Amino acid sequence: MWRSVASNALTLFIVILIAAAALVAWGRNEFSKVGPLDVPICLQVERGASLSAVSRTLEDRGAVTDARIFRIGADYSDKADDLKFGSYMVPAGASMAEVLDAITAGGASTCGRDVNFRIGVAAFDVVLSELDLATNSFVEVVKFDPAAGTVPEPYVQASEDPDLRYRVTVAEGVTSWQVVEGLKRADFLAGTIEAVPPEGSLAPGSYEVAKGSDRAALIAAMSEAQAATLAAAWEGRAQGLPYETPEEALIMASIVEKETSIPEERRQVASVFVNRLEQGMRLQTDPTVIYGVTKGEGVLGRGLRQSELRRETPWNTYVIDGLPPTPIANPGRLSIEAALNPDATGYLFFVADGTGGHAFAETLAEHNENVARWRAIEAAQGAADEGGVQGE
Repeated sequence: MWRSVASNALTLFIVILIAAAALVAWGRNEFSKVGPLDVPICLQVERGASLSAVSRTLEDRGAVTDARIFRIGADYSDKADDLKFGSYMVPAGASMAEVLDAITAGGASTCGRDVNFRIGVAAFDVVLSELDLATNSFVEVVKFDPAAGTVPEPYVQASEDPDLRYRVTVAEGVTSWQVVEGLKRADFLAGTIEAVPPEGSLAPGSYEVAKGSDRAALIAAMSEAQAATLAAAWEGRAQGLPYETPEEALIMASIVEKETSIPEERRQVASVFVNRLEQGMRLQTDPTVIYGVTKGEGVLGRGLRQSELRRETPWNTYVIDGLPPTPIANPGRLSIEAALNPDATGYLFFVADGTGGHAFAETLAEHNENVARWRAIEAAQGAADEGGVQGE
């Protein structure tokens, strides 16, 4: 009898194991298979929202077939505590796994309406966009100058939407003064900035913020991001560079940033200035002269005069030796990396080539030929000015 009981118990145990394995396999399939949505939807995840509440919303809107399976899958994936607030597009047919990835990955929101306050080198503007779910692309609704005084009605109406997302985008090469002036005009931010941060200390990029966020806190986030970028690049720097401190590398990066907007050229431009430093040559770069004139408070808006090229300022690299005392702008990551890992070249000169890039040269004779070609292009375009050319 006992043998029969044991046999039955063992059989039951095996049946339970098989059923459990089948249930797990079914759950995994449900979690990873194509989802039920026929059209994309926009999902709003509130600050502090629980996974339970979000899963019920997903089930109610037909994005997942079973909220319980979604929660179990999140627990199994160790993502149950990784919810990120924001607005997210859930594509048609998205699996539960793909939905979970979307709402836990972090980064900028991907759905809904978006206000992007852009701080550029020459101007500020505000762009209101809305995601077109059919094309999965943002469509511009309205763009305006925040200093113009008149705020478009579509922006006023959108500002009343509690789900409206806000971003501040800082262009590479803007000055710290420009960043502060721009943030003062961002009507969705609060608080004051006591002082202009040190030049070069703010990381360009796009920062998603909540309405009412503190301006000083945003400046602190930019400073922290730039410090981290500089520290990482300094750690991985090439050997034998003519910098004694990361701060000197940041100065060089700001010059590279202002000299070229072409990513592929940055390491070449950096190599020119590194070579000149190593040979005891003055850098002779126009953006440093401009900074000495403007102090970073706006743009010059015209060509440099010969008198300005000769005027002695702490930043004028036509008259001072070595690097200027501070950065001349806030460089982006690529320029910082270029300054710390320049190309190995023999270049000592460069000049615009008429295509948006530059012609590089190792000798003065070769450089003079490049300059003559550029002057001919300027004359043909009627764009000649009194400005200098690097290395003249």
